[in-house]
Amino acid sequence: MSNMALPKLKLIFTLFFLQAFLTSPTSIQAAPANSDLFREYIGAEFNNVKFSDVPINPNVEFHFLLSFAIDYDPSGSSPTNGKFNVFWDSDNLSPSQVSSIKNQHSNVKVALSLGGDSVNSGSAYFKPSSIDSWVSNAVSSLTSIIQQYNLDGIDIDYEHFSADPATFSECIGKLITTLKNNGVISFASIAPFDDDQVQSHYLALWKSYGHLIDYVNFQFYAYDQGTTVSQFINYFKTQSSNYNGGKVLASFISDGSGGLSPENGFFTACHRLKSEQQLHGIFVWSADDSKKIGFRYEKQSQALLATPH
Repeated sequence: MSNMALPKLKLIFTLFFLQAFLTSPTSIQAAPANSDLFREYIGAEFNNVKFSDVPINPNVEFHFLLSFAIDYDPSGSSPTNGKFNVFWDSDNLSPSQVSSIKNQHSNVKVALSLGGDSVNSGSAYFKPSSIDSWVSNAVSSLTSIIQQYNLDGIDIDYEHFSADPATFSECIGKLITTLKNNGVISFASIAPFDDDQVQSHYLALWKSYGHLIDYVNFQFYAYDQGTTVSQFINYFKTQSSNYNGGKVLASFISDGSGGLSPENGFFTACHRLKSEQQLHGIFVWSADDSKKIGFRYEKQSQALLATPH
């Protein structure tokens, strides 16, 4: 090879690497391999469940998700444009009980979930008056609740919308951005499910702000009851593609009313995902329902996550 050819080769290599760098997705990184994250919603059903009732394996990362904080007036009758109130069982899940469970278990973090399906027997709607006013109210009211309760993160679980996807995306995206930038929260998650209206809102949020969302609590239990292992794996892969680069968690509902239940192969599916390095964690709806069956599936989930391989 002549010396004349070397600069030309160098230029080709430089252009190749530059092109590869420019075309790679920079906003959302590839999700890492298996995780030991276990998350559980708690407090929505007011059946006196306490943090201390739930078995906590020391070898997992454990998140409690208080359900729910909602931007409705305390009676639950009308929306308040981002001024959030506590709608979980705060008698049993109080600030002192949050501090106590975190002091007893160094692997526990506690977050709150926003919205949920219903309030005062009606649907809980996401209904901002404007983006800026909603964000301002939400940052203020949630910062106050999060600091009062010594919480670590937020989860977004709105399921009904009186605003278009772009408005939802900007409101929630700016809320997460501000709370993270202010050091109020260390993580944020979203809880979509397979419904056209729901997905249109969350996918708009993901497209613009996915790099700020740490976990996707996809509600796989919203699929039909009697889901098979192979169907579950297909659903998981579809949603992992939708929320590309995200840590999509596997999930079940403790009362077995939807999706793939623990009795019908949920843990088989999780083992399979784990063998493919795709098990980013497990979450459960909910501790309130699991109480009456002795939290047996919480124990099984955490044992699976705590096992190295």
